[in-house]
Amino acid sequence: MNASGPLLRRSAPGNSEPAWLRICLTALALLFIALFIVMPLAAIFVQAFEKGWQEYVAAISEQETLSSLGLTLLITVLVVPLNLLFGVAAAWAITKFRFRGKQLMVTLIDLPFCVSPVIAGMIFVLVFGLHGLLGPWLASRNIAVIFALPGIMLATLFITVPFVARELIPLMQEQGTEEEEAAMVLGAGGWKTFWRVTLPNIK
Repeated sequence: MNASGPLLRRSAPGNSEPAWLRICLTALALLFIALFIVMPLAAIFVQAFEKGWQEYVAAISEQETLSSLGLTLLITVLVVPLNLLFGVAAAWAITKFRFRGKQLMVTLIDLPFCVSPVIAGMIFVLVFGLHGLLGPWLASRNIAVIFALPGIMLATLFITVPFVARELIPLMQEQGTEEEEAAMVLGAGGWKTFWRVTLPNIK
């Protein structure tokens, strides 16, 4: 036991790097946060309140501002349940079942992390725009997607859809399938197993 004491002390994570390296990395991280997060937010608040509270309240009380806030809340109310539904279904399928194309499904879930939102917006314009792939067909039926509520929903879904699935997949992999298998052995069907075992474990 005495011989293992120095070994444990040498392998402790806190002592594996020199102090100057930890200080430099911490300072670099704090500098990054200050430059790219704190300063832009501070500039927004300074410009918002530079003319006083009265001007700020008047600005957020304008009809355009209220419409923007209402649209944001509407998109949130519509998109969050869809993200939750897709995330739970995708995580359930990936972690509990074996099927062809599973790796492709995981890749597609991670795709929004790799694609810039600007590129995603351009893709939607090329597909649903007036001169896009589906634009003439949509225009002939008076269906507006780009610069309308469906387009905003599609863009928001594309950007945010991986988050729920990516949170649940490691969790459900760690939980394993023993409880689901036990429920099925006892006679529970697929949906009953999901509602009584899987969903309570992840909710």
